[in-house]
Order: sequence, then C-alpha cells, then structure tokens
Amino acid sequence: MLDYDSPSALKAFLDSKGMSMQKKFGQNFLINANARKKLADALNITKGSTVWEIGPGLGAETCLLLDKGANVTAFEIDKGFVSALRELFNNYDNFSIVEGDVLKTWKKQLETTGIPDRLFGNLPYNIAATILADFITEGVRFDSVVITVQKEVAMRICAKPGTEDYSSFSVLCQWAYDTEPLMDLAGGCFWPRPNVDSRAVKLTKKQDWPRCKDPGCFMKMLRGLYVSRRKTIKNNLTQFLSDGTAADVILQKAGINPMTRAETLPLEELLHLSDIVLEYI
Repeated sequence: MLDYDSPSALKAFLDSKGMSMQKKFGQNFLINANARKKLADALNITKGSTVWEIGPGLGAETCLLLDKGANVTAFEIDKGFVSALRELFNNYDNFSIVEGDVLKTWKKQLETTGIPDRLFGNLPYNIAATILADFITEGVRFDSVVITVQKEVAMRICAKPGTEDYSSFSVLCQWAYDTEPLMDLAGGCFWPRPNVDSRAVKLTKKQDWPRCKDPGCFMKMLRGLYVSRRKTIKNNLTQFLSDGTAADVILQKAGINPMTRAETLPLEELLHLSDIVLEYI
C-alpha cells in the first residue's frame, strides 16, 4: 500500500503512472495520518455500513473505511485516479467506483443502490456547497456526513442566526442536519499545499424532519428571502409573493417584525413562516 504520509512517495507513484495533479479538480492529498484517522472514526462506521466517498484521490481515507468493514462507493472524476484506485483496491470486494463528475453521476447511482448510510470526503472547494445543497433539496439525507471543506464553507454550514456567515445555505444544512465542526486543517496537512485553510465538519441527520407542511414551499421561500440580504424580510417576501398586502398579513400572523432581515431569523421561525406562506401561494 502507498505511504500516504509522504509527498515524495505519492509523487513517485504518480510519476510511475505518468500522472500528475490537476488543479482544475482541486486535488490535495491529506498527508496527516492522525487527521485521517480522526475523520474516519468520526463517521462511526460499523461492518456493512454503506458509504459514498467523494473525491477519494489515491485512497488514503478509502483504505481506512474499507478496513472498518464499510461498503464504499467512491466518486472520482480523474480518469488516472480511477485507474489507480482500481489497481490499489482490486482485492476488496466491498469497494466500487463511479467515474465522472459527482454532480452529474450521483442521481443515477442513487437509482441503482438507494441512499447509503453515510457520506464522506475531502470535497473539492469549487463544488462543496453545491453538492451538499443538491442532496438536501432532492430530499437525500445520510445518517451521518463527515466532510472536509474550505473553512469559509464550514463556517456557513454551522453559522448561527445573526452572524455574518449565516445564509440560506446555513438554514438548509441545519434544517436537514445537526451540524458541528470537527477540526481545522492547515495547509501543511495537505500535499500539494492549498492556499486556503480547511475545516472538517460532521452532520448528523435530524429525525424530526421536515417539520413544515411543504418542503418545496419552504425551500422556494428561503431562496426568496435571501435574494437580497440587505433588504428587510418584508421587501424580499413582497418580491417573492408579488403582493405587498399579503406579505404584511403573513408577517403579522407569524409574529415577525417586517423590518427584520431574514439572516436574523432562527430555523424554527422560518419553518413556521413557510407554513403560513403556503396558504397564499
């Protein structure tokens, strides 16, 4: 097996295969063994757990998941890495790989295997928020999620109402999951060294969900309320409904000050608001 802690060993392996790192895919290997172990342990895998791993690279974390007895389906866009992974893990019958852009391949895989127990990965920075939002908006939730993302994305996932990082994405994540930061990972934990700091977060599926009458209405309203963060909730709700009078009535019923901004409202108030909005659309 590869020495996943050694940049020189990783480079030598890539060179031997005529491969190189591709910046466009956001490829950075986590070369900190302690961090890899903590992340894999945080997933709370039991034998037979089903896991989707996004961006496995050369399998530094994959081997830990497999050795824990998980059935791992890895999504990898780099054809060279796909070939290497098949070679490295050809003796594991609990490993399979889906080649291509995960944003384009996950739905077909879902149709084939259903929703796995867990989601794991060092997500490419350019798709991290998009893929997580895609899963939630499609109603796909995992029992447990452990992902490493750009620190700013992690801060948005876990942000509290009224803070600078709180956004519609924060609400979406906290609607579907209990969220918690796990650890910060400085650039030196990776090879090649990225220009940004990373943070690992854990998401645990909420059992009481969706807690509103119509999830579709809630998500549409949420986008409408955050279309312009500087505007009051009345202004954004009026634009969303195309009806200022209805916005006034709805906010009065919900007990929300019309001069409030959406970014100050906690999740439960937004869910209650969507149930009232539903009566007017």
